[in-house]
Amino acid sequence: MSSDIACKLARNAGIAMILASAAFLSACQVRPLYSENSGVTEKLSSVGFSPAGSRIEQQVRNHLIFLASRGAGEPENPEYQVEMHASSTVSDTLLTESADTSRAGRVTVSVTYTLRAATDNHVIKAGSRATTALVDFPDQEFAKQRAIRDAENRAADQVAEFVGADIAAALSR
Repeated sequence: MSSDIACKLARNAGIAMILASAAFLSACQVRPLYSENSGVTEKLSSVGFSPAGSRIEQQVRNHLIFLASRGAGEPENPEYQVEMHASSTVSDTLLTESADTSRAGRVTVSVTYTLRAATDNHVIKAGSRATTALVDFPDQEFAKQRAIRDAENRAADQVAEFVGADIAAALSR
């Protein structure tokens, strides 16, 4: 007899847990970041970016402008301003001991950024992102420099995608 009561209590407790979990999860909201009624697209098109101080910063800036405005360019009077600094480092990874030369390497592009409201200079989001691109070093010096530059461009475009997603997420709140 007591096992029937224990069984019923366990069943009722299980049902209560399922109902409580369903009620808790129903409060969660999942919606697309770029949905039409979220307003993120309009907010992104009103973001201005700081002038670039290097070639890497220019590459990141250009890609961010393209992502934010969907190809329309930078706004004349931005509602939000992004101050960013980008840097690039090249490191050797595969060293040929007999010739003391490197055959492959990594290019890392790092970006620190701060998103502010233009009206009151209030910081909405600040952060940093980094991306690494792999590169093969040919024997010719010009080809090696061009390979490094191509890897920097790839890494800069990828880190701009990450920063753009961070900015969109911050503006969607």
